[in-house]
This record gives sequence, structure tokens and C-alpha cells, in this order.
Amino acid sequence: MNPSAMPRLRAPAMAQSLHTREMLDIRRESPDQPQVRTLLRELNDYLGGLYEPQHNHILSVDELLAPQVVFLVARQQGRLVGCGAVRRLPGEAATGGEAYGEIKRMMVEPAARGSGIGAALLARLEQQLTDEGVGLSLLETGAAQTQAVGLYERAGYRRRAAFGGYPDNGLSLFYEKRLGR
Repeated sequence: MNPSAMPRLRAPAMAQSLHTREMLDIRRESPDQPQVRTLLRELNDYLGGLYEPQHNHILSVDELLAPQVVFLVARQQGRLVGCGAVRRLPGEAATGGEAYGEIKRMMVEPAARGSGIGAALLARLEQQLTDEGVGLSLLETGAAQTQAVGLYERAGYRRRAAFGGYPDNGLSLFYEKRLGR
């Protein structure tokens, strides 16, 4: 689907910038855009500064283009301020056979953090899963990413065991949230 033809989504009022009160636009867009690629490279660089390469579980732009992935972009006044993706996966032993969505590639531009953009993106990704009938959202994040951990815990995610073939190496934290409840 052409990204410009994708539906435009409005984030809830709570996700508005406290300083500008400008509405945050969240929509499905292609990750294969120069601005988005730049933001994803910034995320890669950030993660690369925290963890050795073998401990980074990063989806490439090509992987983000897969049909089982929904990639969202957040903009204020047309300016890219964040992104996130959800990848739908079949059930596995670690989920008791239940299909799930995995949150991936969450990033908010550092200057825009603290204004609710991450929470709005996460809520919209969860809504995408709910709309598709998926009731379980899982994610893996690094223990050194304290802002991300705080966001996920405030959003109702609870610690769980490893899933999806991720190694339980002490550097990763695993979370789950039941949706629609």
C-alpha cells in the first residue's frame, strides 16, 4: 500500500506536547524513507553504544517491510518525532501456543521525549494488534534502557520469561501485556 494512502491516526489528547499543544499524528508509513532511515540509524547507534552486536535484536528496514509487520511513524507539524513497529508471530511453546505481537523498533527523538509520544505510539501499536484479534503483546528490551523499561511498565507490561528464541542472557528484559482487558 502506498504510505500516503494509508489512514491517518490521531493520538489521544494526553499524548499532545505539553509545550506546543500540537496534535501528534501517528500513521502507518513505510520505514524505507530517508527521514525514517535516519531515525532508525540513530536508534541503532544508541543501542550499539549500550550492547555488543550479538545482544542487539534489531529488525532491518527490509524486515520491517514484511507483511506481518506494521510500522508506525509519529509526526508533529510534519516533523518526524518517533516510530515503532509490531510484528505478528504465531504461537510457540513460550506462549503456550498463543499467537502474539512483538513490539519492535520503538524510538522517540531525544528532544521530544517526556511529552507522551512513546506512550501514544505504544498504545496505537497495541490497538493495531487488538484490531487484528491478537490478544498478547510481548517485547524484549535491554536492561540498560531505563526510559524504555519505565514506559513499558507504566503501560501495564509485566516481566515474563524469554520468548521468540531470545537468549536469557541477563542483558535483556522480557515483558508481556494482555490486550483488551
